[in-house]
Amino acid sequence: MLGEYWAVCGRTPSTILSSPQMVERRLLVLFGSQTGTAEDMAERIGREAKRRHFACRVEAMDSYSVANLIQEPLVVFVCSTTGQGDPPDNMKKFWKFILRKQLSTTSLCQVDYAVLGLGDSSYPKFNFVAKKLHKRLFQLGGSPILSVALADDQHELGPDAVSDPWLQDLWGKILSLYPLPPGLSIVSSDVLLPCKFTLCFLDDDIHNKNDRVSSLDPGAAPSELHPFPALMLSNERVTAESHFQDVRLVEFDITGSGIEYSAGDVVMIQPQNSPEDVQQFCQLLQLSPSQKFILVSHDRSTPLPAHLPQPCTVQYLVERYLDISCVPRRSFFQLLSYFSSDKLEQEKLQEFSSAQGQEELYSYCNRPRRTTLEVLFDFPHTSRYIPPEYLIELIPRIRPRSFSIASSLLVHPNRIQILLAVVQYKTRLSLLRHGLCSSWLASLCPADDDILVPLWVKKGGLVFPADMDTPVVMVGPGTGVAPFRAAIQERTAQKRKDNYLFFGCRQRLKDYYCESEWAELVREGFLTLFTAFSRDQVDKVYVQHRILENGHLVWDLISNRGAWVYLAGNAKLIPEAVTDALKSIFQSEGGMSTSEAEEYLTMLEQSHRFQCETWS
Repeated sequence: MLGEYWAVCGRTPSTILSSPQMVERRLLVLFGSQTGTAEDMAERIGREAKRRHFACRVEAMDSYSVANLIQEPLVVFVCSTTGQGDPPDNMKKFWKFILRKQLSTTSLCQVDYAVLGLGDSSYPKFNFVAKKLHKRLFQLGGSPILSVALADDQHELGPDAVSDPWLQDLWGKILSLYPLPPGLSIVSSDVLLPCKFTLCFLDDDIHNKNDRVSSLDPGAAPSELHPFPALMLSNERVTAESHFQDVRLVEFDITGSGIEYSAGDVVMIQPQNSPEDVQQFCQLLQLSPSQKFILVSHDRSTPLPAHLPQPCTVQYLVERYLDISCVPRRSFFQLLSYFSSDKLEQEKLQEFSSAQGQEELYSYCNRPRRTTLEVLFDFPHTSRYIPPEYLIELIPRIRPRSFSIASSLLVHPNRIQILLAVVQYKTRLSLLRHGLCSSWLASLCPADDDILVPLWVKKGGLVFPADMDTPVVMVGPGTGVAPFRAAIQERTAQKRKDNYLFFGCRQRLKDYYCESEWAELVREGFLTLFTAFSRDQVDKVYVQHRILENGHLVWDLISNRGAWVYLAGNAKLIPEAVTDALKSIFQSEGGMSTSEAEEYLTMLEQSHRFQCETWS
């Protein structure tokens, strides 16, 4: 329907308004963000637009009504790239639509646009989504204001090294096309912009802390806005006590949720801040946890945060919404600087938020992975004067974490299991850090009725063959084996054989997950298993080595028996090593040249016979 609408309504160049007095100073900023970085950048552009007197809206791409895009005069797109060249979750519907072949090549000819990509050059498909989006918008008739910007997280100064000069050029171009109205000038950065919301405290200082999880609408599938409150049934450590990494097999009860899932799907879990951190934050900012408030938006175009109940308590806001354990971004320091009562603190905050101070900010904040709460303690003469209504703009919300489901409903009805690696590490300055979600889950006591874990399920990136006779070859080192455990359980319950698993870990006696389970399936003839214990001998052995050692079998399965190949694991290390091993087999066993092996692997990818699920 929308494609037809665009085809019919797509304007031709002759319909573009050229009269200066008819030019609308209206800017739309659309973002696709997985971890919040692109959203933060989009909000920054929105603030800079308001200083230049634009009527500006900032929205996630999938929240925007794409039918209206043909009527937008000026759009800035900010998008990240996830996994192996995939769009973020809140961009996938928009992405699918914009790539439709039937869209008119003049659909967007009235749209001036610019694309800012946020990526990581250590990944093979660096900023793939931004590059493709820029090209596609041009194909649909859009007029690019600037070349696509490709910010790199690997740069020593982070993505701002690219985005800062690009934004300076962008505003120069935009103001030449859409000049400031007579009598107006750019609002100085010294001026604090009005808050988006008013936080109205209620008179009754009650102790109701709001429900810990949103109530589920009757008949509705659990979702991010309405997660299912699941009881934790087990929390079993599956690595040796002497092993450096704590990995858990965690099981949740989803009875009554209506949740259904298949192998390859993902469970989303909404974590919360620790009681100690919540208490410290409230004390520092002189907030009463039990105090209740309602939130009011100043602008109809700015919706209220969907994840906050109305009314809400301060306890709920800090415990369930504000990500006080995250590493703050540059925008945090910029906004915080306006509230300082101490000149030295204010000058330091302004330095951190300036383009010239990014190296200093990196040393202070990113290198030691300093948390938002720790920063607030470092600036006490500023923290105590933060107006509560600015907290929602100052601190991002806690984002849900995704975990590959490691169980099958056919084997474990009304249950979801995950392999949880508890994140704990030391920074370059030897400071100990903990992952918010993994540490919270690891701390929970199974069968404690007072603790419920908000969760929901979404489709994952791995899809397994419907044909009963199709072999599957799975490569899953470490916790990457989780989706393959689900697939093997599911296929075994359906009496499917021809399951081939390459599993790797450090040491057989310390982190060999599910060893007895695999051994039983091997005895029953449902699984062919290849293991790589990298530290159990002098020369390190990884899964790619086992793949090469069994090249004849792998080639026979792929070329003669139509096997599907799967890979799950660390996005930076695993994919290249495994794909190189596969291409080497295509050459040695299939007699292909280097280019033919590349083309063959591409063919497998395009036909979904080679699928990857990776994470950083």
